Amino acid sequence: MPFPELPRPAPGEVLLVCACYEEGRALWGGLPDEIGARRQGDVLVLEGGGVRLRPVAARAWDHLHGGDVPALAPDHGAGTQVVVLVDVNVVYGGDGPLLVDLAANPGRGVRVPPARLGEILDALLGGTLAFDDLVRDMDEYGMYQGDGGRPAFPTPAVLPRRSFPVLPACAAALLVRTCFDDEEGWRALLEELGGTDEDGWVGTGPDPDEIDVEDCPLTALVVDDRAFEGLGPGHVPALVPPEEHTPLVVLADARTCTEPGRPLTVVALYDTPGQSTVLPCREVGSMACNLEISNMDFHEFVAVEAVEP
Repeated sequence: MPFPELPRPAPGEVLLVCACYEEGRALWGGLPDEIGARRQGDVLVLEGGGVRLRPVAARAWDHLHGGDVPALAPDHGAGTQVVVLVDVNVVYGGDGPLLVDLAANPGRGVRVPPARLGEILDALLGGTLAFDDLVRDMDEYGMYQGDGGRPAFPTPAVLPRRSFPVLPACAAALLVRTCFDDEEGWRALLEELGGTDEDGWVGTGPDPDEIDVEDCPLTALVVDDRAFEGLGPGHVPALVPPEEHTPLVVLADARTCTEPGRPLTVVALYDTPGQSTVLPCREVGSMACNLEISNMDFHEFVAVEAVEP
């Protein structure tokens, strides 16, 4: 569904956007009390630096996701570094607010502890902390400096600044080829996934009523286009059109064609946009199925390594 453009923040302000509504009423959860702010007219002044948050709410932004934000920011975020999103995970899940990058790799997101929001925003705006630092130091839940353990396959923080076309609007997963050095390996991957049909889909043969969520084939639209060569996880969220509910994007990169199990990089689009995990190709279908029926969350598929005390 199309979303309206976000308002332009005044100099020194950061938008605090509500993306969760009930019967048209904006829901903020306990966040206003948790972030340590004082109201000053229409803005919230945060402790730990004095950053000014401007709350904005309109029912048309219900279910707005981080990847959708850059296209809605005036001039696509020119001059603005970050937007803070209050989504269903904050309101009902007790998660931290989602910071959405508008500068380095627009659309990717990282959650931060509510009590540290002022401190972190002040550091971002002051240049002593970069969004790449947030990505590099997030835990399996997508929380900056959280205690959930570091992903064994961390999402790359620093990505080349490149322009990619918009991905196809699709209500299923997208399988995107990002490496074009091994045609034989790519074809072998498609065969292992059951082959493509005449419309460019894999995994469309099985009867949905007979699918086991523990051993589900990947149903995905294949995107085989050199325009996406070198596409990284952090680039993905802003390229997914909001018209359809795409559950996840799967990247087939160089290691997919060369390593055992043909590992695929799976990119989150909702809880923490741009967060990624690496799974053998045979396991990605079950992940997509469980996410689509809300049986599991993305973080449950993130391989974690212990953090040294």
